[in-house]
Amino acid sequence: MKTAISLSDELFAQADYLARQSNKSRSQIFRDALREYLFRHAPDKVTESMNSVVDTIDQPIDDFVKITARRTLERNEW
Repeated sequence: MKTAISLSDELFAQADYLARQSNKSRSQIFRDALREYLFRHAPDKVTESMNSVVDTIDQPIDDFVKITARRTLERNEW
């Protein structure tokens, strides 16, 4: 699928530079950036990834970690 987007000259220059440095096309840079942005802003995907990591660790969580994690979460605004 092709699409047209508007970018500032500075952003275009940075993407162009990165593309040349990484031996990728600008299109690939933009695809990668959008993919990463969508992943970071999709809460369900982030939760799935974190759950996957936790599942692979397969170690019991001690009480200190549980208490500290709960206190940290309670202090943060969601």
